[in-house]
Amino acid sequence: MKIYRVATIPGDGIGKEVIPAGQQVLEALATSENAFRFEFENFDWGGDYYREHGVMMPANGLEALLTKDAILFGSAGDPHIPDHVTLWGLRLKICQGLDQYANVRPTRILPGIDAPLKRCAAEDLNWVIVRENTEGEYSGVGGRMHQGHPIEVATDLSLMTRVGVERIQRYAFRLAQSRPRKLLTVITKSNAQRHAMVMWDEIAAEIAQEFPDVRWEKELVDAATARMVNRPASLDTIVATNLHADILSDLAAALAGSMGIAPTGNINPERMYPSMFEPIHGSAFDIMGKGIANPVGTFWSVVMLLEHLGEMEAAARVMQAIEDVTANPALHTADLGGTATTAMVTEAVCTQIAASAKAQLTVA
Repeated sequence: MKIYRVATIPGDGIGKEVIPAGQQVLEALATSENAFRFEFENFDWGGDYYREHGVMMPANGLEALLTKDAILFGSAGDPHIPDHVTLWGLRLKICQGLDQYANVRPTRILPGIDAPLKRCAAEDLNWVIVRENTEGEYSGVGGRMHQGHPIEVATDLSLMTRVGVERIQRYAFRLAQSRPRKLLTVITKSNAQRHAMVMWDEIAAEIAQEFPDVRWEKELVDAATARMVNRPASLDTIVATNLHADILSDLAAALAGSMGIAPTGNINPERMYPSMFEPIHGSAFDIMGKGIANPVGTFWSVVMLLEHLGEMEAAARVMQAIEDVTANPALHTADLGGTATTAMVTEAVCTQIAASAKAQLTVA
């Protein structure tokens, strides 16, 4: 029997509610499969850890993650700690430290969800956004001088390297090649950012030569926002810089019905380091402790985790369970206009997983 070692990092806010729910789904899956099991190790890093130790995670924290096959992450964000401290002290420290340079965010309208694009059929919105995840606008290069004085100045530098751009573009082209439409949209802003973004465009054209079967195009990031709303069916695979994709993927989640259902994977494609999977909804302190957080984004992230581990059939079973549950309005949480609780949705998904396993055994 295969044993997968998974680190769980609930982090802050509702992360402490949805990550245990994700672990519960993985355990239910393992029980029904009898082909693999999971060994979990929980790390209490985040805002509470910061208040006790002065850092979001210990200095040797990355070393503790190196032995894991995957990481399930909740959120980083605490209203009593500056946002740049929580983000750079935890999530970005892990992403950059483990070279998880491909942030992958699938988006589609799940069954039963009332998305805001009323003119859009569900099949018209089926995207994967690939976000460069370790440099660009979030490279951390910059500083402040003369703080508190009239001559105060602050800088943040977007840093792009040829190797960084080449590898994310190549990853995106390869992903587009694997999808039925073989279509890639490269997001840019090279009309205004005339150095790094021009290099971004040039490298895209170079990488495109390696994938003659992939249709590709450039789109300015501001025009892309309108296109996502007005012509969603014209898009399929999208690649963008760290900041641009961060914004576009949140828009994509909203267009699909809710931030609460959206997953992401922070991937190290070469598998030199473990990859990390997380819902994108953030810590949502306003609903923390109410038991109404939507765990679907975490469950879909679990699907991505399973796919990364090569457990494709198991991933498909979890995804089908998710879709069976979202198709039932009685199991919609508040973000989807319903009254279901986190526990109700979790129990329903686990029940579907068990039922599908039983049906499979009956057929066999």
